[in-house]
Amino acid sequence: MAGWSDEEKGEAAVVNPRRGNGLASYVARFLWASLLCTLISLVVHPWPGLVKLAAGDLLPALHTFVHNSDVCPQVAPLTPSVHLSLLEELEEEYSTEVFQLKAFESLGGAVRIPTIAYDDLLPPGKDPRWEIFDDLHTYLEKRFPLVHSHLAKTPVNTYALVYHWQGTDGSLKPMLLTAHQDVVPVEPLTMDDWVHPPFSGYYDGEWIWGRGSCDDKPGLIGSLTTVEMLLEKGFQPRRTIVLAYGIDEERGGISGATAIRDYLLRTYGEYAFSMLVDEGGGYSVSDDVIMASPGVAEKGKFDVRMDITTPGGHSSIPPPHTSIGMLAAVIKQLEAHPHPSHLRRESTYYQSLQCQAEHDPSLPGPIRDLVMKSAKSDKALSKLEVEMARKDRMFAPMCGTTQAVDIVHGGVKSNALPELAWLIVNHRLDAFSSIVELKDRITRTINPVATRFNLSVDAFGTLFGAVKPEDAYGQLRLFDAFGTALEPAPVTPMAGSGPWELLSGTIIGAVESSNRTAYSGKKAFIAPGMSTGRYISHTKHYWKLTKHIFRYGHMNHGDSYNGAHTVNEAVRAEGFLEVIRFFTRLILNGDESSLLN
Repeated sequence: MAGWSDEEKGEAAVVNPRRGNGLASYVARFLWASLLCTLISLVVHPWPGLVKLAAGDLLPALHTFVHNSDVCPQVAPLTPSVHLSLLEELEEEYSTEVFQLKAFESLGGAVRIPTIAYDDLLPPGKDPRWEIFDDLHTYLEKRFPLVHSHLAKTPVNTYALVYHWQGTDGSLKPMLLTAHQDVVPVEPLTMDDWVHPPFSGYYDGEWIWGRGSCDDKPGLIGSLTTVEMLLEKGFQPRRTIVLAYGIDEERGGISGATAIRDYLLRTYGEYAFSMLVDEGGGYSVSDDVIMASPGVAEKGKFDVRMDITTPGGHSSIPPPHTSIGMLAAVIKQLEAHPHPSHLRRESTYYQSLQCQAEHDPSLPGPIRDLVMKSAKSDKALSKLEVEMARKDRMFAPMCGTTQAVDIVHGGVKSNALPELAWLIVNHRLDAFSSIVELKDRITRTINPVATRFNLSVDAFGTLFGAVKPEDAYGQLRLFDAFGTALEPAPVTPMAGSGPWELLSGTIIGAVESSNRTAYSGKKAFIAPGMSTGRYISHTKHYWKLTKHIFRYGHMNHGDSYNGAHTVNEAVRAEGFLEVIRFFTRLILNGDESSLLN
C-alpha cells in the first residue's frame, strides 16, 4: 500500500478485515478491492458522477483501482531474470564501503581534470587547450583497465571516444549510451565563493565537489564503472553495447558529437541502434511518489541577428532617431508581441500533466479535475491553459516559442552617429513550430517599425514590405546569426514502444529497489519530459542513429547541491551510486529483453 495514508490503510482494513502481512495478503486485498470496484462500476455505470462518489467517498481505499489506465499507462518494474543472480551479486557489492569509496574517487579524479570546452576553441590539433583531454584519457585507462582491454576503443576527431563491446548475437541492434567529457569554465571572480575548490573532486562524506560533478561526468564515469564491474564478473553481452563520449557538448558538440555521428553512421548505418540514452531529465522524490521524466522531445533553436544601417554624420546634427534608437523600437516591438503559448493535448507538457494527475497525489485537486476533464472537453482544456499559464512559470517555455534579446551593440564614438546597430535574439522553438514559421512571424512583427522609420527590410535574403531600397533612409537586415538554426527534434515514440517500456521499467525497478530511506515505500511513475532548450543536447546530431532517443540522466534532482554551471556544483555521493545501479539494470535488461529489436 505504498503511498496510502494511515487513514486509507485503516479503511482498507474495514473493507477486508482479515488482511494480514506479506505478499499473499496483499494479493488477496488487491483481488477483493478489484471485485468490489467492478461491482460498483457495473451497478452505477450510467451515472459517472455516482461512480466517482462511490469510489472517492464510500471506498477511498479503492481510489488506486478506478483510475483510467489509458491516461498515463505505466509498466511494471523491470528486473532481469536470466541475469538476476548477477544483478544481486553486483547490488551487494555496490553496497560495500570498499566499492563506494572507489566509485566516489573515480568521479572525483575525473573532476580534478579540468576538461573545459571554451567557446572559442579551434579544431582539435590546432589549439593546445584540447591537450587536457589526453590527461583524462590516461586517467580513464588506469581507472578502468578491463574496459580498455576488452572493448575496442576508437578515438574520433582526436579526443572524442567510442567504445565497442561486441555482443554474441549479431542480429540484435546495439544499445548506444552517450555522455560528454567536457565541462564549462569557472568564473575566476567566484573562486572564493566555492565551499571546496572547483576542480578539487573532494568527497566530504556526503558530497563530491567540483565542476562536472553534476554535468556530465556522472554519466561518463557511471557508465564506465558499470561496464568495468560487469567485465569483472565475467559478463559477456548478447547485445552489442556502444559507448560514445563527446568533447564539447557545452558549446554544441561541433567538434565532438558531429564527428561521433559521422563515425557511427559510417560504421553502423542509419537507424542501426535499438535505443540511445544521453543526459537529460532525471527524477524527483516527493512525500508520496517518485516521478521520473525521460526527455522524449527537444525544442529547436534559432539565433536571429538584426542589423540596422543608416547614414552617419556628426552627432551635433542628429536625425530624429539614430540607428540605436530604431533598434530600441524594434526591441520594444518584439517584447510587446511575445510568441503565444498554447496547451495542446498532443504536447509533452500536457502528457506530463496527465501523468501527474493520474499518479501524483500531491497535485492540487482543482488542477487534477481540469486535467481529467480536458482530455475530452475543449472548454476544460482552455481553462487548464489559463490556470497553468497563471501558476506555472514553465508553462510558456514548455508550450510556446521563447525569445530573448541577449546581445545589443551599436556605435563607435560618442560624437559620431552610429551607422550600424545590431542585436541578437535567441529563440527556442516550440515543438509544433518550424524555422520557416518563425522567420515569417519575426519579419511580420518588426515590419511596422521598419515602415515607420522608412527602412527597407531584407528578411533572410528576401526583400519584404513596401519600402524599396532606393527610397529608404536605411536598411533593416535579418539573418541567421551563427548558421546554427535547428528544427525541433523528432518526438521519441512512447505508446506501444518497446524501448520506451524498457527504459520506463528499468527506471521504476531501479528506484523502487533502492535501499535509500527517502525512497522507502514510494511508488515510482514515468512522465514524458521535454528539454525547454536550456541546453541543446548531443542528441541533435544523433537523429539518424535511432528513432528511440532518450535524454535521461538517472539523478535525483535533490542530489544536486547547487545545480550545474554555477558556484558549488556538487553531487551527493549516494545519488551517484544510483546512476551506476541504473546503468547496470539498463544493460542487463536490454541484453535479455524482447522489448528491443
